[in-house]
Amino acid sequence: MAKIKHIAITCQDPDAVAQFYKEGFDLAEVARNERQIQLTDGDINLTILKWKTNEDADVGPNGENYSGIHHIGFQVDSLQNTGARLRGIGGDEIVRREVAKDGEFRAPRAEEKWSGPNGQVLDISEPGWLHKLPLD
Repeated sequence: MAKIKHIAITCQDPDAVAQFYKEGFDLAEVARNERQIQLTDGDINLTILKWKTNEDADVGPNGENYSGIHHIGFQVDSLQNTGARLRGIGGDEIVRREVAKDGEFRAPRAEEKWSGPNGQVLDISEPGWLHKLPLD
């Protein structure tokens, strides 16, 4: 089965958006040029691209100057610590679901939704997401 290893976001200001992900989620910058900044968590790469224009062959279905994909999910060690970090660097909390208490079962789904400096929706979760298909 294919595994997600790369997500690309288009935006107006790649430097600001990349800085947000580096500070908010400790992603490491591994490459950069005039059109993109490549970040990684060691498993999945996140590429922050300058807006595409109609001059680009891969402008995509949303046309030029489109910002983002719909959302990206991050599994975190602590909702509280990550939320505080995101708030401190300009993140906005959008939705918070009721979170199970310590020792209680936590459903594998997003527990909070945030937005970054370009309006990108971010899911954060301690248990993460289901990653295996059920057995037939």
